[in-house]
Amino acid sequence: MDQPAETPAPADPRPGRRKFVFPSALTVLAAVTLVVWALTFVIPSGAYRRNGTGKPLQGTYHREAAPGDFVHRLGDLFLSPVNGLYGIRDSGTGQVAPDAVGALYGSAGVFLFVLAIGAFITVVFATGALDRGIERLAHRLRERGALLIAGVMTVFSLLGTVEGFAEETLGFYGLIVPLMLALGYDRMVATGTIILGAGVGVLASTVNPFATGVASSAADVSLGDGIVLRFAMWIVLTAVTIGYVLRYAHKVRTDPARSLVGFLPGDRELAAAAAEPPALTGLQKGVLAAVTVVFAFMIFSVIPWASALTGKADATPYGWELGWSFAQLAALFLVAAVLIGVVAQLGEQELSARVVQGAGDFIAPALTIVLARGVTVIMNNARITDTVLHSIEGAVSGTPAALFGIMVYIVNLPLAFLIPSTSGHATLAMPILAPLADFAGVARSVVVTAWEAASGVMNLWVPTTAVIMGGVALAKVGYDKYLRFVWPLLLLLSVLVCVFVALGAVAG
Repeated sequence: MDQPAETPAPADPRPGRRKFVFPSALTVLAAVTLVVWALTFVIPSGAYRRNGTGKPLQGTYHREAAPGDFVHRLGDLFLSPVNGLYGIRDSGTGQVAPDAVGALYGSAGVFLFVLAIGAFITVVFATGALDRGIERLAHRLRERGALLIAGVMTVFSLLGTVEGFAEETLGFYGLIVPLMLALGYDRMVATGTIILGAGVGVLASTVNPFATGVASSAADVSLGDGIVLRFAMWIVLTAVTIGYVLRYAHKVRTDPARSLVGFLPGDRELAAAAAEPPALTGLQKGVLAAVTVVFAFMIFSVIPWASALTGKADATPYGWELGWSFAQLAALFLVAAVLIGVVAQLGEQELSARVVQGAGDFIAPALTIVLARGVTVIMNNARITDTVLHSIEGAVSGTPAALFGIMVYIVNLPLAFLIPSTSGHATLAMPILAPLADFAGVARSVVVTAWEAASGVMNLWVPTTAVIMGGVALAKVGYDKYLRFVWPLLLLLSVLVCVFVALGAVAG
C-alpha cells in the first residue's frame, strides 16, 4: 500500500535536544511546490509541438513565453492544490485552471479511486476473513518449516502485487514469530518472511493501485500496459526472495550459532504458547471468495488483451475487452465494499462507518497525489515542463533502449528516498519520465515498471516507514541487524530488476 506514516523517533535522553525526524510526504511536497514555483522565474519557458495524441515531437522544442505576470503566477501557486484535484486544461491555451473549459488535468479520478480502495480494504479487514485465512494457513503448515515460509511469503507477495499489502503485515508478528521459533528458526526468519514477502510483491507490483495505478495514470497509459513484463518479474523476484530467506532459515536451523540475532530469554516459552486460531466460518470463506473474484475481475478489466496476446501495441481490441480505467475501478471497489459488507453481515451502521473510516484512513496518500499534481500544474502553466524535457532530450536521444530503462531505475532510487510517498513520487516524476521514454523509443509502461521497482527496493530498507521500523521492533531484531541480513538481497534484486527493465525496453 502507499507509504505509511513515519515511525515516531525515540525520545532523546539529553534535555533540550530533539532527534531529527524525516518530514512527512505532505511537508516534502509542500516544499517542492515552493521550490518549483520559484524556479519558474529562472527556467526559460518553451514548448514542443505535439502529435494528435498529445505526445511531444522530438526536435520541435522552441522558446515560447508563458502568459501572465507575477500576480498570475502567485495565483497559480495559491490554486495549485485545487488544480491538482480538478483543474481543467484549456484546449486552446494549454493553461490549467479550475474554471477553464477543456479536458480534466487534475487527479480527481485517481483521488476518488484511492479513497474507494481504502473503503474496500477497511471493510475486508473488518470481517476478519483475510487475517483469519492467513493465520489458518500458517498454523496448518506449522510443522513444515520451509513450506510455511514459502506459503506465507507467497500469499503476502500476492497481496502486495495486487493491492499494496504492506503496513497490514504488522499485525502478523504475534503469530509468525512464535511459529518460527517453534520450528527452530530465529526472529530474523520471521522478519524476513513478513517484510520481504509483502515487500517484494509491492516491488514487482502488477496492478497495485497505489503504485502501478497512480504511475500509469500520471504516465497516461493503461493500468494493464506492461502487465506481462511485471507479472514475469513478480514471479522471478518472489521466487528469488523466498529462496534467500529459506537459505538463511536452513543455515540457522542447522547451526543456531550462525543466527544474526541469536535467541532471547523466553523464546522457547513463547514458541510453546503459539495456539491454533479458530476455524474459518462460512461467512469468512464467502468473503475470501468475493475478494478473490473482485481482484481477478479488476485484472481482467484493465488488461489490453489484444495487445498482450498478439504482441502488437496497436492491435484492435477484442469485442469482449473492457478497457476500464480509474472511474470504473473506483465504482467497482465501492460496490464491492458494500457487497462484502452485506455478505459478512456487518449491518448498515457498521458498514457505513467502515466505508467512511476507510476513505478517511487513505486521505493522506490521496492528498499527496493532489499536491504532486499541483506541482505539475505550476510547471505546465509556466511552460517549463517542456524546457526540462528538452534539457534531457540530448541525453536520451540515441541511448540504447536497454540502457534507458536501467537509467530510469537508478534515477528513481534517490527520488524514492527524498519523497516518502509512493503515489506522490509517481505523480511528480512521471510527467517528466514518460515523455523521455517517447524520445528514447521505449514504451512508457517500461518507465512505470522501472519506477515502481526503484520505489519498492527503497521501501525494503529505508528507516522512515512503520513497515520497517515497526516490524523490526515487533520482532525484536534490531534495525542494524536487519540491514546486515537484507543488503545482499537488495543488490541481487537490483541486478534482476535492471535485467527485466532492459529486456522490456528492448522488446517494447
